[in-house]
Amino acid sequence: MSILIGDHAPDFELVNQFGENVKLSDFRGKKPVVMVFYPLSFSGICTGELCELRDNFADFDNKDVELLAISVDSKFVQKQFADTEGYKFSVLADFWPHGAVAKLYDVFLEEAGISNRATFVIDKDGILIAKFVTAPGQARSLDEYRKALSLVG
Repeated sequence: MSILIGDHAPDFELVNQFGENVKLSDFRGKKPVVMVFYPLSFSGICTGELCELRDNFADFDNKDVELLAISVDSKFVQKQFADTEGYKFSVLADFWPHGAVAKLYDVFLEEAGISNRATFVIDKDGILIAKFVTAPGQARSLDEYRKALSLVG
């Protein structure tokens, strides 16, 4: 079942590119979170999208928002990807069980074994306040992120 605006965001824990555990509920009461699911590290559109977020990181930082990028790649791939592209935000590995968090958020594409391009904006209380999903192969627009960030208090 799809998560709707106003629902509590399901909690999860994944490892980031540094091997650190990142738990969604650790941010509750502290700061909003933007979760960016993407299909695969090092692929063209995904790299372009995340580099655009990197280049506009001040949009998130100025709102004191935690940015979490998530794909089914391993923590080793995520480390290399983040280092290569200079990402200062957490790049999480939804590697094992394969795509479990993407499935939890109903954005896992079973036939391809990857997550779809989906963004979830969660407020300090853990409530979903915005989401947008694009078709496979279609990049998300920075304007969509900016509109969603305008909802963050």
